Amino acid sequence: MIVGMTDAAPLAGRTMVVTGASSGIGRGIALAAARAGADVALTYQSNAAGARQTAADVETIGRRALVSQMDLADAESIHALAQEVSSAFGRIDAWVNNAGADIVTAGGDDMSRLDKLDLLLRVDLRGTMIASWKAAELMSVQTDGGVIINISWDHVVSGMQGTNPQLYAAAKGGVMAFSKALARSVAPHVRVNIVAPGWIETAFGSGVRRDVYRTVAESTPMKRWGTPADVGGAVVFLASPAASFVTGETINVGGGVVM
Repeated sequence: MIVGMTDAAPLAGRTMVVTGASSGIGRGIALAAARAGADVALTYQSNAAGARQTAADVETIGRRALVSQMDLADAESIHALAQEVSSAFGRIDAWVNNAGADIVTAGGDDMSRLDKLDLLLRVDLRGTMIASWKAAELMSVQTDGGVIINISWDHVVSGMQGTNPQLYAAAKGGVMAFSKALARSVAPHVRVNIVAPGWIETAFGSGVRRDVYRTVAESTPMKRWGTPADVGGAVVFLASPAASFVTGETINVGGGVVM
């Protein structure tokens, strides 16, 4: 048992960065981390109100929250975030690269295939890589290192029909492959792992036709859609001492659709 750690608060005394935490999966991760005892630095790109609400909920749980606007496509924005969090919290124990481009909702249908591809590669892949490098750099000088957790997609290992799935597979598959290579590069001081959500109840899930929604649930071995809290639970585990011998691994949070 590590001093100060309990089963109820596996992240007590630790700090976590969660990018893209104004809603959906990022919000679920931030709240799960707070409930596990962590102080949370959370970012947003445009949804300031959502980010402030997530921060308020983190503080209601009894943890500190820091809200920062960040553009994952801008390296300088990532570096500024790292400096701000380091100054505010003194250290970064876990960094979760959750933020990503939206090519499905918010006008995604109006984008061309090439524009979607360029956006995903610039934000989801390149941005995750830059943020991971920065996190590893900061954690490498901390006595007890740190943990980087990158968000991929469960279907990158099985495939899915359609143009958008092709694009997501390219970007999120790159995130998975990069993370494994990074894990070997920064071990043993820094651990790097991947969480790969499947069908999760976010803005996209709530917006699909009800017949499609039911079909997804029925075709899932767990017979339901996942929740952001489900993803948050996997992230908390990987960030905790319980996963101290786990690196370069992927946890699918998809109810068994991809095994």
